[in-house]
Amino acid sequence: MRTAGLGKTSEQWREEIREERNKSDRWERKFQEVQARNKALEKSLSESQKEKGKLKDRVVELEGSLCQHRSRNSVIELKASLSKIEEMKGKIEELEAALRSCEGRIEHLEVKEGRQNEQLHYFQDQVRNRDRVMGEAVVQIREVADHLQTLVVQADTLSVKYELDSDRGQELASLLKKIKVLSIRAKPYL
Repeated sequence: MRTAGLGKTSEQWREEIREERNKSDRWERKFQEVQARNKALEKSLSESQKEKGKLKDRVVELEGSLCQHRSRNSVIELKASLSKIEEMKGKIEELEAALRSCEGRIEHLEVKEGRQNEQLHYFQDQVRNRDRVMGEAVVQIREVADHLQTLVVQADTLSVKYELDSDRGQELASLLKKIKVLSIRAKPYL
C-alpha cells in the first residue's frame, strides 16, 4: 500500500476504517433516531390533523347548534313578541270600543245639551213674559191702591156727609169700612 503512495500502514487504514465505521454507525443511529422522531412526528402530525379535523367538525356542529339555538331563541322571542302584539291589539280594540262608546255618549250629551238649551231659552222667555205680566200687574195694583186711597178719602167725606140712620147709610158705612180695609192692605204696594 505504501507503494501506491497513500502513506498509511494497513493498521492505520483499519483504524481509520473502524473510525469511519463508528462514525457511520453513529450517523446511522442518528439517522434512525431522526427517522424514528420523524415517524413519531408524522404520527403526531397525523393524529393532530385528525384531531384538528374532529375539532373542525365539532366547531361546525357547534355552529349549527348555535344557529339552531339562536333560531329557537328567535322563534321563542318572535312568539313572545307576537303574543305581546296580539295582547296589545286586544287592548287597542278595547280602547277603541271604549272611545266609540265615549264618542256616542258625547254625541248623546251634546244632543241633550242642545235640547236643554232650547228648554232653557223657552223657560227664560216664559220668565221674561211672566215678569212683564207681573210688572204690568204691579203697575195696575199700584193704580188700584192709589185709587183705593182716593176712595178712602172720599168715603170718609161721604160717611160724614151721610148719617148712618138709614139702611142705605149703614150699607154705605159698611162699604166704606171695606174700602178702608182694602186701602190698608194696598198700602205696601204703593
